[in-house]
Amino acid sequence: MMLKINSIAIALLILIQSFNIHLSDIVELDELIEHAQFHAKEYGDDFFVFISKHYGELKTEHNKKHQEEQEEHEELPFQNQCYTASLSAFVLNKTALYPLEIAVLINSTSNYFYHASYHSLEQEGLFQPPRRA
Repeated sequence: MMLKINSIAIALLILIQSFNIHLSDIVELDELIEHAQFHAKEYGDDFFVFISKHYGELKTEHNKKHQEEQEEHEELPFQNQCYTASLSAFVLNKTALYPLEIAVLINSTSNYFYHASYHSLEQEGLFQPPRRA
């Protein structure tokens, strides 16, 4: 049971990290809600327009028009810049197919003779009568 809980916790941790969400972003969520309420009162923006103005297509236009809110915009969460560089190498090797000729040598003469130099007790049993030399 504990193994399953640990596995689920680690999987959730990896999932959250793949979204590039930091602990500071979670702490700054209240500032996001306050700024969204400010936009609703001042400009009549709903939440989706607010998100578009701060994270989407309208971000550059909004930043140009409202320079006085620049400090508040820097305190909003999810402003992390993450750059990833990856290098991929794709190499094609043309392999030459050379037919291998294997010469099979069969030698029927043997150079050694094996003789067991010990006697196994398994073959004849443990208790044996005495033997004469």
